[in-house]
Amino acid sequence: MRWLLSLLFALVLLALPYAPAQAFLGLKNKVPQTKQEITLSFAPVAKKAMPAVVNIYARQVVRVRRRVPLLFDDPFFRDLFGGGLTFGRPVERVRNSLGSGVIVTPDGYIVTNNHVIDKADDIRVVLSDRREFHARIVARDPRMDLAILKVETKEKLPTIPIGDSDKLEVGDIVLAIGNPFGIGQTVTQGIVSATARTGIGRNGTQLFIQTDAAINPGNSGGALVNMKGELVGINTMIFSRSGGSNGIGFAIPSNLVKTMLLSVREGGRIVRPWAGVYLQEVTPDIAESLGMKRPAGALVVSFHPLSPMKKAGLKPGDVIIAVDGKPIGDVREFGYRFAAKPVGTTARLTVRRGERRLNMTIDRIAPPEVPPREETLIRGRNLFAGLKVANISPAVAAELDLPTRVWRKGGVVVTKVLGGPAARAGFRRGDVILEVNNVRVHSVKDFTALLDRVRVIHEVAVNRGGDILKLLR
Repeated sequence: MRWLLSLLFALVLLALPYAPAQAFLGLKNKVPQTKQEITLSFAPVAKKAMPAVVNIYARQVVRVRRRVPLLFDDPFFRDLFGGGLTFGRPVERVRNSLGSGVIVTPDGYIVTNNHVIDKADDIRVVLSDRREFHARIVARDPRMDLAILKVETKEKLPTIPIGDSDKLEVGDIVLAIGNPFGIGQTVTQGIVSATARTGIGRNGTQLFIQTDAAINPGNSGGALVNMKGELVGINTMIFSRSGGSNGIGFAIPSNLVKTMLLSVREGGRIVRPWAGVYLQEVTPDIAESLGMKRPAGALVVSFHPLSPMKKAGLKPGDVIIAVDGKPIGDVREFGYRFAAKPVGTTARLTVRRGERRLNMTIDRIAPPEVPPREETLIRGRNLFAGLKVANISPAVAAELDLPTRVWRKGGVVVTKVLGGPAARAGFRRGDVILEVNNVRVHSVKDFTALLDRVRVIHEVAVNRGGDILKLLR
């Protein structure tokens, strides 16, 4: 009897590929029955999207001095001199980087990653039909790792329509198009693994679409396309131990791209909406203390005096749980949802206050330049000569990508380092000078007046990315 049951089970397994057996067992999938089903392909989508995906070649000229080892690389001298001495005139060397981009308007606007064209002296764009153009940088946002280029041509260029990335769902099929390893334009296919991945990236403040479509070096700035042939993301990074694709790739959502493109075309630069609020993650302990079933949302801690959220009636202790109907998982997701529409629009916030739920409308405004920046070049015979400094306003903080924890503490910010003693001392763009000789600095006026009085500078306190550094002389 046992052998008879085994035989019947084997016959059932053999029958599985056939439609009647599948129907009997309640299975939905079936073997293609017609020629049209057999020849199903992603080719129509790829054919529609590929002409608008370009290769980007960025060229940077750097000046370096020759370096030679000392005394056969003796450890003592290596520790003392860093392994060698430089000599002679600087030699120009060329660094080349390779990436991809997406044409989004017929008149030649191209979206790519900021890291693809960062510090480039010359940018060339090559289309799939081998046409080549020089491109200029129109705007860039290092924080979001986006850049917008422009090529000049009288011909209408092929484009990809920008889709709604908020409509993506986990499991949707997507194509990644780019130029991996410089081998030429390549299409890979996968699914959406996550639609709102946060806590990763260069600064941990972004939100990404995650996909298992193969993304490799050279794909950066290329297109993530849905089955309608719409751009739903800009491929930007991978998680990999080998440098190649391991099925964990990330793309910047197209809704953010759409907002930044609109901002550039209307105002000539990227302007992110400004909320003017300091938020905190809702931890399990905080959620329990607030009577929440699970930790989610963003807890309001404090406001900038000019914050549109303060003006709308939010209060410290409120928890923002949704923006424009989209649930908020954490502070980073709030930042994305709020920035996903341009300045001049409004955001609908759902807020938990105690046991109540409130709906509020917030104006998306540009970061205000209050106080005025009063950018000043420091001259003379002092440690700061060669610096350009400015008062810190929300607008300046946004331009320099200063974290809230930095600019809330005051001081004056370094906007440029032009050389001189300041460059030799190691000052960097974005450093915030807090104190000189233990005297607090509140404004550019305070700072320049202090330098006029002080003859010898023996101590400087600088806030660099949230870390307080002290220069002692």
